[in-house]
Amino acid sequence: MYRKIAVACNESPEAEHALACAIQLAKSLGAELCTITVAVGLPAYTAFAGAADPSLTQVLASDREKFYEVLEEKARAAAQPQGIELQSHIIEGREVEAIVSFLRRQKTDLLVIGLHQRNLYLARLWSTVYELAREAPCSVLGVH
Repeated sequence: MYRKIAVACNESPEAEHALACAIQLAKSLGAELCTITVAVGLPAYTAFAGAADPSLTQVLASDREKFYEVLEEKARAAAQPQGIELQSHIIEGREVEAIVSFLRRQKTDLLVIGLHQRNLYLARLWSTVYELAREAPCSVLGVH
């Protein structure tokens, strides 16, 4: 049924829960599992700070890279005790387009995403989740 499962990962508790569920699902189905993390670009003010100190842009980019490496390692560490070899992918671009493009290229069967509790601050996330569910070329499982 589901041979290739992808889980959308970020630093949120909801994404962590989605990862745990995806690991269990991949284990029970004998499916491949990968994580997808959409890298957030450096903030616009970086250009102004870089004008004052040209090395600052490099430092911020390095910190950003380390942040995503730690996130990937945490995901692999969660999968390893369950006997799941997890492939991690960091992609760039607009969230929905980047994820949908990745899912198509990888011929993914199922996307697992964490669902946030609704409030005004997170309303934008719900529109992203809805758009992903509508555009994804595979089944989508929302976990909360």
